[in-house]
Amino acid sequence: MSKLTVIVPCYNHELFIGRCLRSILDQTLDKKFYKVIVIDDCSKDNSLKIINKFSDNIKIIKNKKNMGLPYSVNLGIKNAKSNYIVRLDSDDYVNKNFLYFLLEFIEGNKEFTDAVSCDYLVVNDREKVIKRENCLKNPIACGIIFKTAHLIDLGLYNEKLRINEEVELRKRYEKKYKITRLSLPLYRYRRHKTNITNKLRKK
Repeated sequence: MSKLTVIVPCYNHELFIGRCLRSILDQTLDKKFYKVIVIDDCSKDNSLKIINKFSDNIKIIKNKKNMGLPYSVNLGIKNAKSNYIVRLDSDDYVNKNFLYFLLEFIEGNKEFTDAVSCDYLVVNDREKVIKRENCLKNPIACGIIFKTAHLIDLGLYNEKLRINEEVELRKRYEKKYKITRLSLPLYRYRRHKTNITNKLRKK
C-alpha cells in the first residue's frame, strides 16, 4: 500500500492540467510511496484527452455528469488506499520536493501534529511569481497532507457547498486536530482569468 495519495479534481482546465500532472509525477519522492488519482468532473474542453495521456501513471475517474468539486474530491479520497491524502488542484502545480518534505515532516512529528501545510507562491498564468504566502495566515485548500482516517472521521467535504468547501472543512478539522506549518514554499497557486480566485476566495 502506498503511503499517500494525491487527489486531483479537474473541470475544464485543459490549459493547466498537463503542467499540474507533470509536476506531481516528477517528484523526488520515490513513486512506490505515492499514487495519483485524477477525477474529471465531466469537463467540456480537452481536459480528459490530456489526462488520458498520463494514464500509465495515474488512476483516472470520470464522473458521468458534473457533480461539483466537493463530490469529486470526496470520491478520490474514497478510492484512496493510503495513510495520507494530499489535494492538488488542476490549475496549480508543485515543487519537485513537495511530497518528500510533506511526508518527512508529518512522519517525523507524529507526536506533535495531525496535518502539515506548506507555504506557497502565488503565480500568474505565465508562472511568474506574484508573491509568497504564509499557509496559516492565508490558508488555501491545497498544499496540505492530511491523515486519511481523520478526513473520514470528519465526514469529508460537505457536498452541498459549491464554494468555500475547504473553509468549512478546515473549521471542523481544527476543532479536533492540529495543522502545523512547514515554512517552505513548495506549492504553486495559480491565478488566471478563468479561476474563481479573482472573484472570491477560491480555496
